[in-house]
Amino acid sequence: MSFVLEHEVLPLSEDESGAVRIGKSRVLLEIVIRAFQDGASPEAITQKYSTLSLSDVYTVIGYYLRHQDRIEAYLDRREQQAESVRQRLSNIQPDMSLIRSRLVAQQKN
Repeated sequence: MSFVLEHEVLPLSEDESGAVRIGKSRVLLEIVIRAFQDGASPEAITQKYSTLSLSDVYTVIGYYLRHQDRIEAYLDRREQQAESVRQRLSNIQPDMSLIRSRLVAQQKN
């Protein structure tokens, strides 16, 4: 009996914003990789994110381990984008601590 090797496609897709998602889920690549880096097993990751398949998580982690520099560059870009969004939001939103202080003062009256 012969064993046939098949080429498998990575279970990754990029959405319109440039975010990479895993399998058919909405779970972001950075969530799975950061969980793995924090010591979570693939089984624990799939328990936390039930829309992920265990085989997809193992495949993605294997890809990460073989291409860490590429994935880390992606993660750095995503963090820079997130920081940019945080900055824009903080510029257009009022200081929430002032609002909270006023509400607390009103409750005491």
